[in-house]
Amino acid sequence: MFVLPLGDEPNPPDAPVVTYGLILVNCAAFVLITLPLGFVRPEWADPMVQAYLGAWVEALPGPVSRRDVALMYTQLTGYDLFVFQWGFRAVEPRVASLLTAMFLHAGFLHLAGNMLFLWICGDNVEHRLGRVRFLAAYLGTGVAATAIQTMLGGRSTLPLLGASGAIFGVAGLYFVWFPRNRVRVWVMLFPFFMNVVRIPARFVLGFFVLIQNLLPFLTAGAWGGGVAHGAHLGGFLVGLLAAWLVNRRRRFAGSAPVEAADRDAAPPPPGSLAALIEDGDYEVAARRYVRLSSAETRGLLSERHSLMLGTWMAARGHPHAALALFQQHVRDYPMSSTAAEAHLAAGLLQLRTFSEPAAASRHLLEALALDPDPEMAAQARRGLAEIAALEKFQLNRLRPAPERAASGGRRPAGGGHRD
Repeated sequence: MFVLPLGDEPNPPDAPVVTYGLILVNCAAFVLITLPLGFVRPEWADPMVQAYLGAWVEALPGPVSRRDVALMYTQLTGYDLFVFQWGFRAVEPRVASLLTAMFLHAGFLHLAGNMLFLWICGDNVEHRLGRVRFLAAYLGTGVAATAIQTMLGGRSTLPLLGASGAIFGVAGLYFVWFPRNRVRVWVMLFPFFMNVVRIPARFVLGFFVLIQNLLPFLTAGAWGGGVAHGAHLGGFLVGLLAAWLVNRRRRFAGSAPVEAADRDAAPPPPGSLAALIEDGDYEVAARRYVRLSSAETRGLLSERHSLMLGTWMAARGHPHAALALFQQHVRDYPMSSTAAEAHLAAGLLQLRTFSEPAAASRHLLEALALDPDPEMAAQARRGLAEIAALEKFQLNRLRPAPERAASGGRRPAGGGHRD
């Protein structure tokens, strides 16, 4: 059986700039470094060649003959020496190699597998964290995965390379935050079954973590088959822990009463948007807000003022402006205690006002993933039920009647139905 993940759903509306940038840098390193150096034959007298072969002799179990060393040399390339210098080696740890090792890969399939999972998981996690924090999480979980591999696998003389630790860290964040997402998977059981199926994301990630990493780790160790299973599992566990800590911090930050926070806050400047909203002059505040560009509205309003103005806009017949404001809210405060309310409001507007069920489902699923209060959760589930009913209704309308499919629009002879 062959299984290939193709993508996930739903996806955030904004472009995952950092995710695409990381994919581009990894691919560029492969094209500009891995491929050219793969055709370079190093000289035997090069000191780096002697150091590389010595590291292999030390790492291999049992005695190594001169013939074995000569055979290793015939297979040696310039890229092997580059990895030996810039990959992470536990016996000679360097801070620089902790980072450079994340952008080097052993071959095309190694690169393709890593970039596929980064493309699947990265966009949603980047949307949730924001670009800067996502990049920090990617690099941080990658470094942590390397450290865990070093602790589990010992001070190996051979270099560790690849983005897998960082990507498994992103997958750990995704596993916690997007439990209701589904992954499109191409399943081939030739010649009996070949189709794309949608599988819950946690099942797909759990399969790859359990079957391809945990079981090999338990049976063959941290370096089983030359694969750093310890780094994969370590990155995933660090991602899980980071997501749990972020959720805990968000709940703790949202536990303080809003009224107490308002009393401690300084009054807004006279004439400002916040002051207009505080005074109940929503009409003037709305007119001023819609004249601003998206760059000018970024971070302009506090969480409370943003929701107050957006709710007023939606109630007074300004749905486009309200939707834009709610979407700006979740970009400005993606992990705040009010993000679920903004996602819910945006999703219901897109569903019931703009008839955009696909876009609405993204916001409603995001609202549920943020663990809202029971009332908001119930509203989000009702919205998702409406979307499911709408999709089922549209599917039934598109599906031809059995007798029309069989007879080209004419009822079959005898007037009965065919099985």
